[in-house]
Amino acid sequence: MQDIKDLISQLESESEKNQLKLIPQIVEIGDSGYQALMTWLSAQKNSPNYLSTGKVYQALYQANTPETKEFLQAKFPQGVIPLTSEKNIDYLSLQQSLAQQDFQQADLITIQKMCELAGEASVERKWLYFTEISSFPIADFQTIDQLWQAHSEGKFGFSVQRKIWLSVGKDFNKLWPKIKWKDENNWTRYPNEFIWSLEAPRGHLPLSNQLRGVRVIAAIFDHPAWSKVS
Repeated sequence: MQDIKDLISQLESESEKNQLKLIPQIVEIGDSGYQALMTWLSAQKNSPNYLSTGKVYQALYQANTPETKEFLQAKFPQGVIPLTSEKNIDYLSLQQSLAQQDFQQADLITIQKMCELAGEASVERKWLYFTEISSFPIADFQTIDQLWQAHSEGKFGFSVQRKIWLSVGKDFNKLWPKIKWKDENNWTRYPNEFIWSLEAPRGHLPLSNQLRGVRVIAAIFDHPAWSKVS
């Protein structure tokens, strides 16, 4: 059985990319591995490496032992991403679905929360007008995006999709196949043809109502929330 201090030392010395590979190996060790992850996570409250902290949180959340449950409830009752909202929106259900890797449910909750941001009319119709996107607070959009990134090893999120869109010259026709929303001339059918796991290509999730045209996702990509992550 590996020494807990050695495991923590390995985590601390590795790059975030290597930490993501190391975490599953530590989980496989069992109780001492969980103890190492809890000790490491306790020291990461102000860490900018939220992909690593998100993966460790997720591993402990899914372990669901009495010790890990007590630890997370005491230290991280709302996860590792601050659930900041300027409109008093509760993002805990989104955080929990993502921690469970229930990406399909998380996608539905994401749309619901965005409708809440847009207002009562949007909540009733259950979809968004593109003109409503610009009023979303930066803090809320960043909360949603960071939750998706933290619980997907950085594969999913609106800012991830936007980077891919920028890389193809803002050409939506080139974006759709890259994120597997379209295969040749055929749109990916909801829900069974989408990939609700980390096996999906980068940027595959979350979804938007692109079948109504590109205006909603274009408005999302044009939002000032991403000005520092372009």
